[in-house]
Amino acid sequence: MAKKPTILLVDDDPDIREFVTFNLAKEGYNVVTAKDGAEGVEAVKKHRPDLVLLDVMMPGMDGIEACEAIRSNPEIASTLIAFLSARGEDYSQVAGFDAGADDYITKPIRPKVLVSRVKALLRRNVKESEPVGNIERGDLLINLEKYQVFRDGSVVDMPRKEFELLHLLASKPGKVFSRDSIMDRVWGSEVVVGGRTIDVHIRKIREKIGDDRIKTIKGVGYKFEE
Repeated sequence: MAKKPTILLVDDDPDIREFVTFNLAKEGYNVVTAKDGAEGVEAVKKHRPDLVLLDVMMPGMDGIEACEAIRSNPEIASTLIAFLSARGEDYSQVAGFDAGADDYITKPIRPKVLVSRVKALLRRNVKESEPVGNIERGDLLINLEKYQVFRDGSVVDMPRKEFELLHLLASKPGKVFSRDSIMDRVWGSEVVVGGRTIDVHIRKIREKIGDDRIKTIKGVGYKFEE
């Protein structure tokens, strides 16, 4: 029997920790908890969870800072992270994705919805029959095995979703990918994220590889140009 994934919940509210732990453990997941951002970062290093559910507003190191700390550590940078927050405003979600989050789940959330979102996230995280090798596009080298991007030989730090989005576009230079297609192939049709999610990730990628590589096709989507 396959081992169930480990999920790390980082939240300063004991009631939320109890609620989420109960509902995920009931589904067979291994649940580890932490009560603040700093403790959460250490827990990621120790337990190497398959998914981190991270609250935004916490004393000390908040969720945004914790997410940035995880993304800046090469050993744990590819960890799947979803914010679980009562703050549903656009600016809060943009801040979360800017920090490197893979998804943003708004509280309160019903148990069945929570479990469904977790399953969808973990399912999208499994790489089924993904080719192993490199994609070379000009001064860029995308290593599919190590989940790394190199520009002129130097490593470019990219969270998982930025990497997957760049890989998708660069896999077929010149092809225009619609926003719906990108959302489905990178985030999954069962994962509901804010409408500005793709824009935030494209902006972050452009900052790292240059503005001229990814073109915006107004009203349609994006394409990669060599």
